[in-house]
Amino acid sequence: MFIRNKKPWDLSDSEVTDYKVYKNRRQFLNTAISVGLASALPSIGLAKPVDELKEYEGLSKSPFSTDEEKSTFEAITTYNNFYEFGTAKSAPSLYATEFPDESETWKIEIDGECDNPGVYDYAELVKPFTLEERIYRMRCVEGWSMVIPWIGFPLGELLKKAQPNSRAKYVEFTTLYDPEQMPGQRRDVLAWPYVEGLRIDEAMNPLTIISVGLYGKELLGQNGAPLRLVVPWKYGFKSIKSIVRIRFVEKMPQTAWMKANASEYGFYSNVNPNVDHPRWSQRKERRIGEFLKRETLMFNGYGEHVADLYADMDLKRYF
Repeated sequence: MFIRNKKPWDLSDSEVTDYKVYKNRRQFLNTAISVGLASALPSIGLAKPVDELKEYEGLSKSPFSTDEEKSTFEAITTYNNFYEFGTAKSAPSLYATEFPDESETWKIEIDGECDNPGVYDYAELVKPFTLEERIYRMRCVEGWSMVIPWIGFPLGELLKKAQPNSRAKYVEFTTLYDPEQMPGQRRDVLAWPYVEGLRIDEAMNPLTIISVGLYGKELLGQNGAPLRLVVPWKYGFKSIKSIVRIRFVEKMPQTAWMKANASEYGFYSNVNPNVDHPRWSQRKERRIGEFLKRETLMFNGYGEHVADLYADMDLKRYF
């Protein structure tokens, strides 16, 4: 008898759910709870009310923003990939309801090949920077996409303050490891804590930002609060969430998905319709809220800003 062992990256259809199907399921759950059937369902908690979220005022508008229609706040905050809370798209919005407890007490360490390392509180890390709204296309490797109005500041401005030295060729990012708050980390889905990385010139590119909010409000836990990376020309898993450490390194970091399956998830992970994922095509995508698929754009449509970073590279080899 052949017994197939499921790999951590080999997700079922229920774990890569179309948003419309997921939304209908969520409506059913809400209805069931309202008529007294909650005792028959798993405990799911309640999302933080939108009117309790801090609002940002006086945001500047970014020249990098797309003029495409934005995805809805509901879609952005209820259909997520954040394996620390579970592999299902609904899991982050159900289990990150109280995360983080207090963003003001969040600390982030910046170290490695730099002359000005340090450990910073959330407030002192964010306060020096002017926040702006950037409406970015975001593309997921599974074939779906959104248009998200992020709030944040250029990562490069933060990195310059750390004064990276001549040995700093890459930047490595690490997510919080806390299985009590993040129940998905109790399963060996990936090698925890989650690690991502960028080449230093990618990190310094003005498109790359640290996000602290979206849709004019602070980030929710399911979206990577309180600090997440946003790299809009790469697939979504490169935009690491809930960052606790930024480290300058000389050698290319081994990222979480490279450790899981390097043949399918390369270091660069640029949106490239000409390079298929081994198990599906990347030539088309479905924008959340739309029925028909659209053509995938090279570098997710940001080629004029980033193509020169890869001018001499074979993008089928360095995928």
